[in-house]
Amino acid sequence: MAGGGAKRVLLLCLCVAVVLVAVGSGGAEARKRGKQSLGFYELRRGEFSMIVTNWGATILAVRLPDKNGHIDDVVLGYKDIGSYVNDTTYFGALVGRVANRIAGGRFTIKDRPYHTYQNDGNNTLHGGHRGFNQVFWSVRERVTGEFPHITFAYRSYDGEQGFPGNLDVLVTYKIDGDYSYSVTMYARPVDKPTPINLAQHTYWNLRGHGHGDVLRHAVQIFASAVTPVGGDLIPTGAVTPVAGTPFDFRAPAAPGARIAQVEGGVGYDINYVLDGETDGQGVRKVAVVSEDESGRVMELWGNQPGLQFYTGNFLDGDQGKDGAVYAKYGGMCLETQDYPDAVHEPGFPAEVYRPGQVYKHYMLYKFSINK
Repeated sequence: MAGGGAKRVLLLCLCVAVVLVAVGSGGAEARKRGKQSLGFYELRRGEFSMIVTNWGATILAVRLPDKNGHIDDVVLGYKDIGSYVNDTTYFGALVGRVANRIAGGRFTIKDRPYHTYQNDGNNTLHGGHRGFNQVFWSVRERVTGEFPHITFAYRSYDGEQGFPGNLDVLVTYKIDGDYSYSVTMYARPVDKPTPINLAQHTYWNLRGHGHGDVLRHAVQIFASAVTPVGGDLIPTGAVTPVAGTPFDFRAPAAPGARIAQVEGGVGYDINYVLDGETDGQGVRKVAVVSEDESGRVMELWGNQPGLQFYTGNFLDGDQGKDGAVYAKYGGMCLETQDYPDAVHEPGFPAEVYRPGQVYKHYMLYKFSINK
């Protein structure tokens, strides 16, 4: 496979440099690898904290108390940073240049064809085999204090994974208040038009990572339609109402109650067409997830037109942090995004940006406790 040798060298060098640093250790720690610096950074406000790394701009941990005051890490992840290298599960990663799928690994801009790396059968998934989750990001800014935040930066080069033009990308993780944090992503094409669709790929289990499946979580998604897919998970181009289907989460419902009715019986992995009211900045409430045993509630707000809801269908005994083993449905993803394969669907919101235009993607997570 093209690039396999380079990937093995990267894995070897990174693992030697890092010596399998445990991701649960917290704090800020760096290991030098040539001109690159691998770091772990904790953002904290009281009992609420998160740990991120500049490898893939990845969220490694989010910790908060349950209704009994017990603090758990509620996101899935690996036990050491070496396991994130060449990972295809995308635990906590910032994915791009184009998240989700591009049919056939090809598209056209101004009559010029482009071919992207096919890493999902004949399709391109999450930017190719070395997308933004598989690169070092630099630390642009780090601020401690009452509202700590960190900004990572990456210059994606012209032709990377087949995408046109140089692209400057920033992502900021910020604790905005008690039990809330935001993710703000910017991208600016430098010299050529290019598709952009970034996504944050955290897996959630509000009982705590490694504490069973998420099928009994209550999920509410503020969307009245989905973009149905074919057998290869590529949208058909249609927009279909959710009413009367197992995809209807307009009222809170447990995914496990209807998951067997989803075509193929595998689980949820589909884009929702968001239609809630927006504020003056284009931000709307996207979803609410709650879990009775812990009492934890998570609200997600964002400014993108779509939401990929995924129930961890392909987890299969993945070895996680703290000795956890993640079985099927062990976590769920709620990824705000542009619609998948928008480069081929003129009826979908456009995702090609030109030099002088700026892509902005904002997400806000608010946590609370039901006692």
